[in-house]
Amino acid sequence: MFASRNEYDRGVNTFSPEGRLFQVEYAIAAIKLGSTAVGIKTKEGVILASEKRISSPLLEPRNLEKIMIIDRHVGCCMSGLVADAKTMIDHARVESQNYFFTYNENIPTQSVVQSISDLALDFSDIKEKGKKKSMSRPFGVAMLIAGADSDGSSSLWMTDPSGTYTQYSAAAIGTAQEGAETILLENYNSNMSLKEAEDLALIVLRQVMEEKINSVNVEVAAVKEKKFIIYDNKEIQRVLDRLPPPTHIVPSQLS
Repeated sequence: MFASRNEYDRGVNTFSPEGRLFQVEYAIAAIKLGSTAVGIKTKEGVILASEKRISSPLLEPRNLEKIMIIDRHVGCCMSGLVADAKTMIDHARVESQNYFFTYNENIPTQSVVQSISDLALDFSDIKEKGKKKSMSRPFGVAMLIAGADSDGSSSLWMTDPSGTYTQYSAAAIGTAQEGAETILLENYNSNMSLKEAEDLALIVLRQVMEEKINSVNVEVAAVKEKKFIIYDNKEIQRVLDRLPPPTHIVPSQLS
C-alpha cells in the first residue's frame, strides 16, 4: 500500500510512486514568487538585470541586493529566498578562492556553476561532528550566473533547486519568467551588441514589472573585458534614458 502524498511531502529524499520529489517541486514553485531577473549573452559579454521590490518607503534600497559578485570575473543574480542564495554564493566564493590558491588562475565559470549545483543537491552546507549534516530542505532559489573565462569567452548559466544547471544565450527567472522569455524570444539575436543587450534587458523588466521602472528599483551588471561589473544608479539611468517609448518592441529599435 502506497503512503499518502502528505507522507511523501515530509521527506526531502523520498520519491513518490510517480517518481516525484515534492519538496524539490515546492522549492521550484517558491522561485516563481521571487523578483524577475534577466540574463542576455552577446559576443562582447553578458548582461544581468533584476528588479528590486521595494515594499516600503522606509526600506533602504541599497540593502536589497539581487546581483552579487562571486569573483572578479563571475557574478550572479537570484530569485527566491535571499538567505538561501547568500549561503550558496558564500560557498561559491570559497570554491573560487580555493581554486585560485591551488592553480594560480581564475576558476572557470562552469566550475563555479557546478559547485553551486552540487550544494543544491546536498541541501545543506552544514557539518556536524566532521560529517555532512543529513538533508534539511532544498534551497528555494534559482540563479543566473554570468562569467568570463581565460580564453576570452563569456557564458550565461541557470541553476535551480533540483541541482540542474543549463547554459543559455538568454534566460529569465522569477515571477514573470514566462512573459520575460516571450519578449526575449521575439527580440534576442546572437549578433546584438552589449549596449543592445542592456537596452533589451531593461525593456523586458519595464514590460513585466508591476511598478514603473527607475534606477532605484532595478539592478544591472555586466561581464565585459573579463570582469564582472555592477552598475551604479547613474549608469542605470543612462540606459533608461535612451530606451525607446514603451510600445511594441522590434529588434531595429534597439540599435
